[in-house]
Amino acid sequence: MSKKNAVGVVYSTNPDFQYQFEEEEEQQTLEPAQQKLIVALDKRQRAGKSVTLVSGFVGTEADLQSLGKWLKQQCGVGGSAKDGEILVQGDVRDKVVTLLTNKGYKAKRGN
Repeated sequence: MSKKNAVGVVYSTNPDFQYQFEEEEEQQTLEPAQQKLIVALDKRQRAGKSVTLVSGFVGTEADLQSLGKWLKQQCGVGGSAKDGEILVQGDVRDKVVTLLTNKGYKAKRGN
């Protein structure tokens, strides 16, 4: 049990003391029409390889993973989805924007 999120107590001599923790609410996934996704090309810290970066997703980690999996399958490439961003290998920005808009998301091309 991590004590990093303990609220209000630094130290207690009571052997039966139970720490109170802050509850982190998981963010609800917005409807596709309310999402504002930005699709950009990223080459930083990737050994010269380019990836298509989809950022701005608001929702649960499971929904992000499923959207990332669907995009990777449609583009026929690999990638990952974590920390609110989807990485798709290669420069497939136009295809990703088209796929997302056809699915009902508000997606626009960044840099």
